[in-house]
Amino acid sequence: MSNKYCQELVELRNKPAHELKEVGDQWRTPDNIFWGINTLFGPFVLDLFTDGDNAKCAAYYTAEDNALAHDWSERLAELKGAAFGNPPYSRASQHEGQYITGMRYIMKHASAMRDKGGRYVFLIKAATSEVWWPEDADHIAFIRGRIGFELPAWF
Repeated sequence: MSNKYCQELVELRNKPAHELKEVGDQWRTPDNIFWGINTLFGPFVLDLFTDGDNAKCAAYYTAEDNALAHDWSERLAELKGAAFGNPPYSRASQHEGQYITGMRYIMKHASAMRDKGGRYVFLIKAATSEVWWPEDADHIAFIRGRIGFELPAWF
């Protein structure tokens, strides 16, 4: 196991029983939401944030891969499509000086990757007053109502 964040996820998954409050970053994007967004903004070929069991695309990054340590634009050039991300909202955490989580760092990396090329679509909460809110996004679409995210497979 390469970092504390991943170790904690493995420990959580291996527990014999779970409480809803423990799900944290592991809520799954409902298929109908994903396919709706994919129809409007896809085709998606890369899932940026997955636990491996909940990937929406054949190509993906897990927490162990650490999406923030990769050049998404190069990967998308190979795959010929767009990237989808339902990012983790946990507090920023690092491993060996490289951020793994933290919306500010995720959105900063997304902006840098967009500048290098590729299309990136994120399912994020409408928190327009947060410092991480993507003011430089090319397009923002709001989903009316509350999304009923799904429990992870291990729950």
